Amino acid sequence: MTLATGIGSMPGDDARAYDDTVRVVLGELPGLPFLPELPARGAAGHMTGRGLAIAEGLGADVQPAGWRLTDAAGADLRRARSLLAQDLDVLEEQTQGYIGPFKIQVVGPWTLAATVEKPRGDKVLSDHGARRDLAQSLAEGVRSHIADVRRRISGADRLIVQVDEPALAAVLTGGVPTASGFGRHRTVHPPEASAALGWVLDAIADSGGVPWVHSCAPGTPLDLLRGAGARGLAVDLDQVSAAGHDQLAEALEAGETVALGVVPTSEPDPSLTDTALVERVLRWLDMLGIDPAGVGEQLVITPACGLAGATPGWARQALETCNQAATHLP
Repeated sequence: MTLATGIGSMPGDDARAYDDTVRVVLGELPGLPFLPELPARGAAGHMTGRGLAIAEGLGADVQPAGWRLTDAAGADLRRARSLLAQDLDVLEEQTQGYIGPFKIQVVGPWTLAATVEKPRGDKVLSDHGARRDLAQSLAEGVRSHIADVRRRISGADRLIVQVDEPALAAVLTGGVPTASGFGRHRTVHPPEASAALGWVLDAIADSGGVPWVHSCAPGTPLDLLRGAGARGLAVDLDQVSAAGHDQLAEALEAGETVALGVVPTSEPDPSLTDTALVERVLRWLDMLGIDPAGVGEQLVITPACGLAGATPGWARQALETCNQAATHLP
């Protein structure tokens, strides 16, 4: 049976919104719910803040240019850690009695390196040693985070950990701007990119989780993600290249998971129905030469990307539409 889930981010900016969002996720996605993220709560609720809250042994704080590493945890990092703990408290309370797979998300090492500054300025991405240390710190923190989630959601018989890497394509092509905005950071070569990502994915697998990688950015090399250890690929179908389609087909044929983003992140034309989405997915599988009846839970239906910019009404309907489409697939 095909499953449905969300990418991670949802609308809302306060504690009550978070409580309501968890209820929505559990209600609309009974087959594969996820831990929601509410970036509108500020830097502490954004994926970078969450990643720093999870990483082990780091100090950081928010400066005018954004997150920056510091000698000790500043007020913003302490808030990010507190917010994550509060969210997990809500999740623990509302998942009492739940049995089944569950998904959590964490920012990837390259997106973190591209969005966090070194103590004296400019991105961590600019320093080989700093980006290595950041990736290893994240990997160690992920181990502890998984253990905490497992303790809280005892009924999760399969824990999927989605690593978000929206900046990876820019990192590999020299597209990340320097602090001045007038230059670009040097290209990171694929072997180094794969190794650092692999540390995080290996930490997930060693902790009993299932490592996925998500990126809705065009040009993301799906073969690199699989080579680094990803056993699930979450993509926006509209952004997949010709080579990417081949990689997705190979992943399915290898027994891995493809989370296919087909539901718009903002309210679309009223003509969009779950039937139309099912037809689109079936055409895609036919193009790949894959029998829909043999895919089962390897195929997961999702929104095209996160829903932080959606209205609360559309965010809920998008998840519902994903689930309806998944239900109607073989």
